[in-house]
Amino acid sequence: MLLHSSITRFSRITITTLRFTTPLRHRSKMAQQPPWQEPHQGTPSKLVLYNSLTKTKTPFRPIDPEGKKVTWYSCGPTTYDYSHLGHARNYVSNDILRRIMKDYFGFQVQYVQNVTDIDDKIILRARSQHLLSEFKTQHPQVTADTLATTLKAFHAYAEKNLPLLAPELKPEDFNSESAVKYASVLAGKSLDGTGLPGDKEAKIKMHIQVLAKAATALLAPKKGSEEDAANFHEDAADVLMPYLDSLHGSSISSSDHGIFSALAKKYEILFDEDMEALNVLPPDVTTRVSEYVPQVVSFTEEIVRKGFGYATDTGVYFDIAAFEKVEGNHYARLEPWNKHDSSLIADGEGSLSTKSGKRSEGDFALWKASRVGEPAWESSFMQGRPGWHIECSVMASETLGEQIDIHSGGIDLCFPHHDNELAQSEAYWSTGKQWINYFLHMGHLSIAGSKMSSSGRNFITIREALSNGDYTPRSLRIIFLMGGWHTGIQIEDDMKRAAAGFESYITNFFLRINDLEMHPNTKSTGSEDAQVLEALATAKSKVHDALADSFDTPTALRAIRSLIETWNRLSDDVNDDVSRQLGQYVTRMVRIFGLDKASPDDGDIGWTGAVVPEEGKEWIHAASRLRDEVRQRAIAKEPLSLETVNSLVSKDKPSKQQDAAAVPWAELLSKFQEELLLLAQQKAEAKAYLELCDELRDTHLWNAGVYLEDRTNAPAMVRPVDAELRAEREQKEAIAQQKAEAKQKREREEAEKKARLGEQAKISPKDMFKTEEYSAWDDDGVPTKDKEGIDVPKSKGKKLRKEWEKQKKLHEEHLKGVDGS
Repeated sequence: MLLHSSITRFSRITITTLRFTTPLRHRSKMAQQPPWQEPHQGTPSKLVLYNSLTKTKTPFRPIDPEGKKVTWYSCGPTTYDYSHLGHARNYVSNDILRRIMKDYFGFQVQYVQNVTDIDDKIILRARSQHLLSEFKTQHPQVTADTLATTLKAFHAYAEKNLPLLAPELKPEDFNSESAVKYASVLAGKSLDGTGLPGDKEAKIKMHIQVLAKAATALLAPKKGSEEDAANFHEDAADVLMPYLDSLHGSSISSSDHGIFSALAKKYEILFDEDMEALNVLPPDVTTRVSEYVPQVVSFTEEIVRKGFGYATDTGVYFDIAAFEKVEGNHYARLEPWNKHDSSLIADGEGSLSTKSGKRSEGDFALWKASRVGEPAWESSFMQGRPGWHIECSVMASETLGEQIDIHSGGIDLCFPHHDNELAQSEAYWSTGKQWINYFLHMGHLSIAGSKMSSSGRNFITIREALSNGDYTPRSLRIIFLMGGWHTGIQIEDDMKRAAAGFESYITNFFLRINDLEMHPNTKSTGSEDAQVLEALATAKSKVHDALADSFDTPTALRAIRSLIETWNRLSDDVNDDVSRQLGQYVTRMVRIFGLDKASPDDGDIGWTGAVVPEEGKEWIHAASRLRDEVRQRAIAKEPLSLETVNSLVSKDKPSKQQDAAAVPWAELLSKFQEELLLLAQQKAEAKAYLELCDELRDTHLWNAGVYLEDRTNAPAMVRPVDAELRAEREQKEAIAQQKAEAKQKREREEAEKKARLGEQAKISPKDMFKTEEYSAWDDDGVPTKDKEGIDVPKSKGKKLRKEWEKQKKLHEEHLKGVDGS
């Protein structure tokens, strides 16, 4: 088995409102499902789990007789596209539960996760991308043939996906026509204009965007260079791929597995990268269905041999009716109310499936006959490929055996996927035992009420969310911890702020605890030690009870925060060793939750963002101590003679040789010492020393990722530069920039005003009114008649005289300046 992580299987994954909440009319059906069978082996633990089989919290009893080993199978990804935040919700939450089981409760967890690398979606995506690549090779430039094919693809796409549009709609009419026909959807309403939008409307918007992009390419194609062709093909790709597949999909050889495996492997690698970025532990074992095809065939043969399956021309199907005839067998145990939901059944069978030959609509494919253009493997039934559900049953059974403790996945997988897994696996083993004892289903994720889906292309990929700064791996994990694992989470601004606040609160706690190493709490009397130790014991008890209560992480986080609040209130009177006990406990817990990459068993305190680089700690602390002493003397205006500065500098002298990683930090200290001595030699004023201290803090250390936080009546606290500090600095710099620009504007306006007044002062008051507006003036140049020869009204004349007197004074001052008198 390959030991690395895998990708996620969910086609309908996780960003919807919680479908688990069932209509009232289905509640009575839930009582009809068979009782959960508690495992007979194993020792019960204090841990209880919310089990989807029982819809209740159930005491956890491992199959292992000693109660130590836990087998766990997690549904992995279908590798045909980038993973999005819905996948993050599932896999990060799985990771949190797995870490708690392993690192807190001490279970020996064997964690297996699959990769679905044979699937209808993969087949269609890989085949159409391959055909598009061939089309690009055949059309290195945009020719008339290129445009003709693309126009046909445009019409085919519109006819299939936006049927309200006129047939053979011209690209130039697309925008206006779609705006009319789909006005309600574009306005954020349902298609009929009477309700809220849903999945259907999201897909309509996506189809409109695809066609709009293709229409733009068709209307103004650039035909000259290969770059022009590449841009055209990119804009038209989404209409070309399904069209080319409809024409040439059957030309792909069923034995050419490489076309399909290349796509799956590409997205598996990208998924692994995303999971590593989110600090998700890799599986102990990763299974891929393409590597288990012979086992799938054998598994299917055994089910048929026992009378629970049958073959048709289109494949081999599981016979639900035959399964339920056997006493004790029940189908759809997880979601019996969805047993006859035709849309979910069809979705579970895949877009390339057919109902032909099935005895019952609910019967599902174990083995699918491959049609032309689809990958195929030999079997005793027909050339074909595994069904979706059978792969997990086979790989879980092959790696973990006939009974498994835990099976996890997104809530969307309850029916039909996990219900089908249960039925076919218990039919295969026919032991009368329960195949899976505990089903753990992660709740949905919504972001500001908006559902994500790969099919609607309205999702946010994990790498987009991390790169654009919307989330960090830690902030996203805190959100999931605050929301719990099996209920739905809706991310809104309030929740993001709460997560950011919790992260900042923990970071500041770690900074203060670690600062005790450099600045012991000399004010401590130890008088409050007992109270703080009691708060620690209480917090440990509350956290334990919360985690034992089906991984209640929201309550656990509140208990940890409450502990820190108590310490913050009493810390001045608490012994440093007691404070460090708190720091060690909080560190261990946040690492168990996966909020830092370091091991929970490491002895240090803090997490990334609250600890300065170990290789630089000695030199950073020395520079901080020296700066504190110099700064304190400079503020007090105490003399800083060469002898005094030399005495301060000599306390910490970097050795001539350091480890390579420590050299930059030792050089930073040396440079600061040299600059202080130079100021002392120059007998500089206190201001120069303070400016040098600020430069060390704001430039040299900041650029190295370290900040000295000056405190009143206390030494500066050494801390790493984190996102919060950077945001604060950027905000301050932006405000300072605004003030500077406002000042420059005022100065510029004042200069312009002064220049205008200077020019105006040059004008003699006798000439200021000599314009076409007037026809007669008195001896001073004040107008007496307007341009029509009519006398200027008396009131206006008074106004003109005042203006004249003002100009006379201004002009006289100008003449004095010119004469120098």
